[in-house]
This record gives sequence, C-alpha cells and structure tokens, in this order.
Amino acid sequence: MKKLIMLLAAMTLTLPVAGWAAPNGEAIYHKACSVCHNTGIAGAPQLGNKAAWKERIAEGTDAMTRTAIKGKGAMPARGGHAELSDAEVRAAVEYMMEKGK
Repeated sequence: MKKLIMLLAAMTLTLPVAGWAAPNGEAIYHKACSVCHNTGIAGAPQLGNKAAWKERIAEGTDAMTRTAIKGKGAMPARGGHAELSDAEVRAAVEYMMEKGK
C-alpha cells in the first residue's frame, strides 16, 4: 500500500511538468499580433523594422510584456485575445523583439 501511495504521489507531481511546453512566440504572433504588426496599422511597429523597435527593445522584455498585457493606444490588451496567458504574451513579445534586433 505504501508503494502505491508513493507511486501515485510521484505521478501526480510529474504530470504538470510532463505536459508543459514553452509557448511558441511565432505562432502566437501570427494568431494575435500580425494583423497590425505586419502592416503597421495605427502606428504599430512593423515586425523586423529595426528603427521602429530600437527604443522599445531598450525598455526591456518585462516592460514590453506589461504593455502588451494591458494594451496601449490602439493596441488592445493581449492583442485582443483575452485567452492568452501572460507567458504566451511574453513569448510573442520576445519573438517580435528578436526580429527587431
């Protein structure tokens, strides 16, 4: 019985780790961000435009992620996708920042 309890406890503790995968920033970008950031609608910095991203990148990933989560100006919170987790938003931000370097 003790072995069974230990086995069940071990399985329970490993389930969240085994099922977790890092968010795919590029996929999230295409889902939630690309409509505006591909074309520059409403002043959105275009993906890959180094000049447009320079100052934003200097703010840092944490600040950019907070802005994307809360929204700013014409950009809705979480790119208009309320279902995105903070980690998913951060992954998209990291993807866009990397393309702006």
